[in-house]
Formats: sequence, structure tokens, C-alpha cells
Amino acid sequence: MNRFSNISLALVAYAVCLGFGGTLLGGEKSSPSDDSLNQKLTQVLQEAGFTGLIESTLEQRLGRAVDENLADLGRNLFFDKILGLNGDNACAGCHSPTRGFGDTQSIAIGIDNNNLVGPNRQGPRNQRRTPTVVNTAFYPNQMWNSRFVALSGDPFENSLGFLFPAPEADSLSYLPNLLTAQAFIPPTERIEMAGFDFPGTSHDIRAEVVRRLNESKPYRKLFRKRFQEVKDEGAITYDMLAAAIAEFQISLTLANAPIDEFARGDHGALTRNEKKGALLFFGKAKCVSCHAVSGLSNEMFSDFTPHVIGVPQIVPANTNATFDGPGQIEDFGLEQFTGNSADRYKFRTSPIRNVALQPTFFHNGAFTTLEDAVRHHLNVRKSAKNYSPVGKVAADLSGPTAPIEPVLDLLDEKLQKPIKLSDAEFEQLVAFVRGGLLDPRALFLSDLIPNKLVSGQDPLEFE
Repeated sequence: MNRFSNISLALVAYAVCLGFGGTLLGGEKSSPSDDSLNQKLTQVLQEAGFTGLIESTLEQRLGRAVDENLADLGRNLFFDKILGLNGDNACAGCHSPTRGFGDTQSIAIGIDNNNLVGPNRQGPRNQRRTPTVVNTAFYPNQMWNSRFVALSGDPFENSLGFLFPAPEADSLSYLPNLLTAQAFIPPTERIEMAGFDFPGTSHDIRAEVVRRLNESKPYRKLFRKRFQEVKDEGAITYDMLAAAIAEFQISLTLANAPIDEFARGDHGALTRNEKKGALLFFGKAKCVSCHAVSGLSNEMFSDFTPHVIGVPQIVPANTNATFDGPGQIEDFGLEQFTGNSADRYKFRTSPIRNVALQPTFFHNGAFTTLEDAVRHHLNVRKSAKNYSPVGKVAADLSGPTAPIEPVLDLLDEKLQKPIKLSDAEFEQLVAFVRGGLLDPRALFLSDLIPNKLVSGQDPLEFE
């Protein structure tokens, strides 16, 4: 808990008292005396390999304690526009603390924005929704099409290297973990942060970013406190920057939800409805077949494997991304990375811890309620064929959708057959996903927003 020193402990305690993940989100609080229900769920979790202990393994997996000073330096960098050569976006512009460090939009808005972060953010859209950075220390691959990957399956070690799209490819494999390697990429993305005016390669962009940091006396002062080389009047390097950003993300490990507390023996952590919903999640509803908890999933509720799940293809009216297909209105997903047409429309299973904080769902935010997202999984063909973006997404995403039949033709076999739940069962399943997977500390991450930017630039405005 000490690595969240900027989050008010009083607010967290208040959230726990209110019962986030309990009474407020899931209904009537369960009694620890519900022996039969508790025994069933305990057995199911044990059989699934879920321990509720994953957060406690962080420093052992990392091989050291989290570096508080380095993480705080990374926090300042994460919110600062100095990393964006277009001068109008920071990491936090898309990964908002108001939404668990995920997106406030259905499809992300990067450069050329209106300086707002929230529902009124405007500008040309990218291609996909921004995923959360919370808990990403445990992810064996990153991004919706899994294009940043630890080849060993272990994000904490580099024995087999890290693979990225060109031009980086495997060149970042010398770095200690996948998050540090991943931190090399966002400032080089033209539509996210770099813009189109600065000439040169990704290497040139990174060189320009560190040049600006080296010209900033306040940043040199901060780096000097943490890096001996800078203290000795050496230059700030991109490796230092990446280490700081990664350390901040590592510090954002929030994996102590009611389901974790239950698995550790606190049978009152979940409501009765949430327990019944958990049994459905791991059983009849078959959610765990993709939202896995064992093995390489690291209890993150994802198998980290790409699937075609029949998500409707919505199309931005204003975009600076290049879409796929004959009319450039489709998103081919994993195929963009592998070049294999068999991977078309495949997207990595979304890890769903703290999913209650998301305003939109799936890779393109086509659905804007958790209930609709769950219904889609239960009957994909019906959901996809009846889908209309009108009233579900922002007006600039409400135009004609791209074809759905080619997507459904490749639908994953796990989703071919509809799953029937009663109304009560559906409510129980949603209650578990919403409340049972929510770490209450994730409710107050806005406390991490710096009062001012180290660079002196105008900060983004968080709604």
C-alpha cells in the first residue's frame, strides 16, 4: 500500500466501508455462514487455480522492491506533454486515472485534441480503445493485437526476448521486463503523441524526446536524484525514461478485489449475488474459458490469446489512422502484426480486473454498458446482427458500420453456441464482474494527477 502514498488512505477506507465490490455494487452483503455457497465457490476457485495472491508476488517476480522514487519520476513523465512531440498529448491523455488508467472514449483520441480528458474529449480518433495500464506488470503480451510480447510468456524476464513490430522487432530484448521495453513505443506513435511534423525514424523521435528532457533543468534535477550518471553531469537517456515510466506502471498493481479476499478465506468479501455470479462465471456461462485465471494468465482474467468474438465494426467519421479492407473501414486485428489472413479480426481477450471503471467495452468500445457487453458474449450472432451504434456511442462513431458477416464467418468456436441464463442469473453474473473484480483502490487514482507539470507546460484538463 505504501507505493500509493499519493492516494488518500481515508478515501480508500471510505470506499471499503461503503462496500465497493460488496454492498454498493453487488447487493446485500453475504453472511460468512452461507456454508454451502462458500464451499462450492472455494472448490471452483481451487480447481481453476485461482489463489487471490497474485499481487503479493509482485516484488518476488520483479526480483526487488518497487522503487518509490523512480515510480514517482515516472508518474510525472506519464502526465507530461514533454514526451509528445506534437505538444498536445501525454500518456495520461489516453490512459486516464479517472477511468482506472484506461480510456475515456470508445476509440482513443490522441494528437490534435482539445486538451480535455473525459467524455468531452475531441479530435481525430485512432483505431482502437486504449487499454488500461493497471496490473500490466503481469501481462505476458500487450495491446489489442498482442503485438508487444514476452516470448517466454513471462513478462518479468527476457530469456527469450521481447518481440515488437518493426522497426524495433527484438532489439529491446536487453531490457529487464516487458513493461520497460513497451515504454519505448508510445512517444514514437505518430497518431498518439508524436504527430506528423517531426521528420525521422522512431529512433530520431526518441532522441528528440530525451534532448528536450536534457534541456529541462527541473527534469535534470529529478533524474539526478535517481541516476548517478546524471548526477555526474551525464545525459538523461531513453533507457532511464523507460525505466521510470515502467516503474510507475509496475506500481499500479491493483489486484486485491473481493474475489481475491474470498479466495484467501474471507467469505464475507463477496455478496451472495456476487458468489452466485462467480459460480456462473467459472461454470455455466463459460466466461473463464477465455477470461482465464491460471498459468500464464497470472490471475488477470484473460488467456492473453487472440479470438474472433464478433464485435461490430464501428467507423470513426474523423480519424488519423489507416483502417483495413477495401474501403478502409475495417480493423483486421492480429493480422496487422502477423500478416496471416487466418488471424483476421482476432483480438486478445481483455483482462477484466476493475472492468467496472470502463465506460466502453471491447477493442473499439462498440458497447457502452457492461450489461450489453455481457449479453454480447452470451449470444454473439444475435447481438452483432441487431447492433446499431446510434445511442450507444458518440455521434462521430454512429455512422454506418463496417460489414459484420465476414467477422461472424470467423467466429471463435467457443462462442458459436448461445448460452441461456435466466434474468436472475444474468444479474448475478454482472454483479460479480462489476463488483467482485473491482479493487477499491482503483476508485481514487485521480489523486495521482500532478498539481503541475515538471516541464512547465499547460497540463491536460481531467473531467
